[in-house]
Amino acid sequence: MAYKDLREFINLLEKGGQLARIKAPVDPYLEITEITDRVSKGPEEKNKALLFENVIGSDMPVLINMFGSPRRMAWALGVRELEELNEKMARLIDPRPPKGLGPAVDRARDMLGALKSAGLKPKIVKKAPVQEVIKTGEAASLAWIPILTCWPEDGGPFITLPTVITRDPLSGGRNVGMYRMQAYDQKTTGMHWQLHKGGAEHEREARETGQERIPVAVSLGGDPAVIWSGSAPLPPGVDEFLLAGWLRGKPVELVKCVSQPLEVPAHAEIVIEGWVDPAERRIEGPFGDHTGYYTPPDDYPVLHITAVTHRRNAIYPATVVGPPPMEDYWMGKATERLFLPLMKLFQGEIVDWNMPAAGVFHNLIFVSIKKRYPGHARKVINGMWGMGLMSLTKTIVIFDEDVDVQNEQDALFHMFGNVDWSRDVIIQDGPVDALDHASYHFAYGGKIGIDATRKLPAEGYHRHWPALATMSDEIKERVSRRWGLYGLE
Repeated sequence: MAYKDLREFINLLEKGGQLARIKAPVDPYLEITEITDRVSKGPEEKNKALLFENVIGSDMPVLINMFGSPRRMAWALGVRELEELNEKMARLIDPRPPKGLGPAVDRARDMLGALKSAGLKPKIVKKAPVQEVIKTGEAASLAWIPILTCWPEDGGPFITLPTVITRDPLSGGRNVGMYRMQAYDQKTTGMHWQLHKGGAEHEREARETGQERIPVAVSLGGDPAVIWSGSAPLPPGVDEFLLAGWLRGKPVELVKCVSQPLEVPAHAEIVIEGWVDPAERRIEGPFGDHTGYYTPPDDYPVLHITAVTHRRNAIYPATVVGPPPMEDYWMGKATERLFLPLMKLFQGEIVDWNMPAAGVFHNLIFVSIKKRYPGHARKVINGMWGMGLMSLTKTIVIFDEDVDVQNEQDALFHMFGNVDWSRDVIIQDGPVDALDHASYHFAYGGKIGIDATRKLPAEGYHRHWPALATMSDEIKERVSRRWGLYGLE
């Protein structure tokens, strides 16, 4: 399903009982964060997207927590349940010939949809709602946007849900990322593209080729699939707007910027245009991050604003990150479900994987596999550390295929029961996330792989591996049949 814009998604959320409108005056300084944190961690029936309609210091409403539940995250990407993302991608890339006419037609339909997305570039339009109001020169200011200060020790207000668009200085390929932006003043912001991200690679190439300015455009709002696509860990050179188009079932409409040689989503709420000097740095942070800790101050590039365009009566979309679970957990869960078939394509023994909320994406991953030979778990661990941004994962735990890795208590039970800590772990140094505060060196530190599978004699285990204590199916059926007689209802 393709939403025309953010407003259409808001209408769906409201009709589905997933939106709360807050009419009381609220402060973008800390108060919105505390409200959102309580809602996102509260009872499921009260966890809703929040539209703050009376923000102190601004005439603009703030939308937050729109991705903050499995239902809303699924709706945002055009499916009813997140597991459908797994099924949709699995059908698309299934290398086996389809069996029978029905499956062949279904497979062809999915493949055709993907080919249309990949074969048709995002559609360029001449007029766009996001350019109903155009501000350049001194008028191009952030002053009217209700940018949130999220946590007490934050270095300032931060734009937290941007779609940041750059182009490769060499190939011209587009990159779409989601990088936080500290508002230094009305005309400049930080640009927190970490060294492993596409924007940082464009900056390095610009510096090496002597380019003095990198054009940048920042889109806020639009179809939620377009917003989410900036967080997707796609391989270098793959345009995130193609993925958004495939999820939407139709190309993303783009419009040319008014002051930079870039294109932006035509149905966004706000666009900030500007440039980054690859030789310029400024202290950015601290920032209360998705790790649950403050990221310390560090040098990052600076965005100089040249134009701001927006819709009339624009809505400002934001998110709050901090100690999990929060909205970003469900954004990551969508990534997990969508990219599972791609992981299976490269490592066919993988059955499922889970990024627990407490692991904040890069700290912990559970993986179940079809174990077939000695050292199989170690092969998967090292293979995953060689897959793109999975290289930043600090802990990978491998389980047998009968372990439900989505059931975290069950997974921990098998991990602690099945591991000999002197033999079943791999500890090595390597790249880690730039936000990892525990590593003794920036972006480089220790990682651990844990083999929690049943051990084989060929792996040096010569004792008898015990069976789980489980009840027979006959007794289970009998008790289920007689349950009402026990008076336990």
